[in-house]
Amino acid sequence: MSAQPISMRKLKELLRLKFEAGLSQRQISSALHLSLGVVNKYVTAAQAAGILWPLPEELSESQLKRKLFPAESPRSEPVYAPPDFAVIHQELKRKGVTRRLLWEEYAEANPNNHYQYAQFCVHYHQWRARLKLSMRQTHRAGEKMFVDYAGQTVPIINASTGEIYQAQIFVAVLGASNYTYVEATRSQQLHDWIGSHVRAFEFFGGVPQLIVPDNLKSGVLRADRYEPTLNRSYQEMLEHYSTAALPARPKKPKDKSKVENAVLLIERWILARLRHQRFFSLADLNRAIKQLMEGLNSRSFKKLPGTRRSQYEALDLPALMPLPATAYQFALWKQLSVAPDYHVEVDGHYYSVPHSLVTRKVDIRITGATIECFHQNQRVASHARAAEGRGGHTTIAEHMPSHHRAQSEWNPGRFLSWAVGIGPSTRDFVRQMLESRQHPELAYRSCFGLLSLAKRFTPERLEAACQRALILGTLRQRSVRTILEHGLDSQPLPESETDAADTLPVHENVRGAAYYQ
Repeated sequence: MSAQPISMRKLKELLRLKFEAGLSQRQISSALHLSLGVVNKYVTAAQAAGILWPLPEELSESQLKRKLFPAESPRSEPVYAPPDFAVIHQELKRKGVTRRLLWEEYAEANPNNHYQYAQFCVHYHQWRARLKLSMRQTHRAGEKMFVDYAGQTVPIINASTGEIYQAQIFVAVLGASNYTYVEATRSQQLHDWIGSHVRAFEFFGGVPQLIVPDNLKSGVLRADRYEPTLNRSYQEMLEHYSTAALPARPKKPKDKSKVENAVLLIERWILARLRHQRFFSLADLNRAIKQLMEGLNSRSFKKLPGTRRSQYEALDLPALMPLPATAYQFALWKQLSVAPDYHVEVDGHYYSVPHSLVTRKVDIRITGATIECFHQNQRVASHARAAEGRGGHTTIAEHMPSHHRAQSEWNPGRFLSWAVGIGPSTRDFVRQMLESRQHPELAYRSCFGLLSLAKRFTPERLEAACQRALILGTLRQRSVRTILEHGLDSQPLPESETDAADTLPVHENVRGAAYYQ
């Protein structure tokens, strides 16, 4: 079975919305901006392959593709008889005439080359969209929550400094009942935007199937009529609550007319009443907003029976999905390149990832407590978020190349233990070399040099060379190497420091008498 190719991320989102969120194929089609036929084919393929949600962690993207679409021989696309949508559109205006009835008549007239009912409806909707007709929206209970910010802001005064900033007013309204939630936040940035959603869900006591936001940058990275791109942190929050976002189309205010009207009402019913008050904190402002919001939701409709609260209790509340057992934890996502030292930098601190990912792009999930690294949607590293200042490193040994790992396991105590095994002069040489540096780590390279000399020369010769270097007062690995390479370790030692001072200095360019023997 073939299907229009879609991205793996969108395919996984399709499966999540179907098998976890419980959306219909039509709702998924709207949320992901896919044709209904494509959604039906992928859902059918998943059910036939026995794939449910959540996907097994060990299932790779390539394995998922093979399970959904096993290899099949190519076949030519059938040619269908085109329906006369102009006639169909007029017939639908008649009382009792439905799309199902008209499709059955079309199928009887074209028994061998007709569209199936789902494709028939898709093509009709596409044809009707070109007419630019304005249709009155019908909101089902528990289906949609519309969200936006009011155009007006409220000044907050810092009592200590007199500094003033403008608080932003977040508005959320349920489609069926018009039950409204309002709160003030410091900004419209991502953490405030997502936090307002979380508090709105808690206020409503449940989660709607769809969220209809405006194309605010905090939530929608790329506004598009057909395939808007959501911020990944916003998408993760939606997944936590098993819901989905259906952003309003650019320059289509009718898509969010429900919240547009709510914002206008909030500005008149709440903000206008607060215009003469002064607020010194967000908490004070939100307490005032809460009182007026309760009055608004309890106010009787002019043309409909009841109030927003009574309609909410009768319609939306029973239909909302339950809140998850655990509260959502805000996470920020970034995409970073892995540096040559197999670390990525977050807020001035460096965290390791497997060295095989050097120069590649990884996705970083940042919370208040953890730093998680993902490559191709697979988690490759997890670290506790460092509390120390800039410039620090958090490194997991398994992320290092083998030769780096071997070096990282050494410390001053281990170097001295090794030196004791060679002899007392080697021990003293290593200890003095470590103590001579401001930081012992600066002497590690010289110590590793001694380790390499131990592989080329016997312990007795290395011990004698270190003894001579100590008498000569040189604490350089290069001096020990020169003594060994020129055989000076076998020469008689100076009897005193004066004699040592009278001898030529140890240097790789000074051959010595042994060179000519």
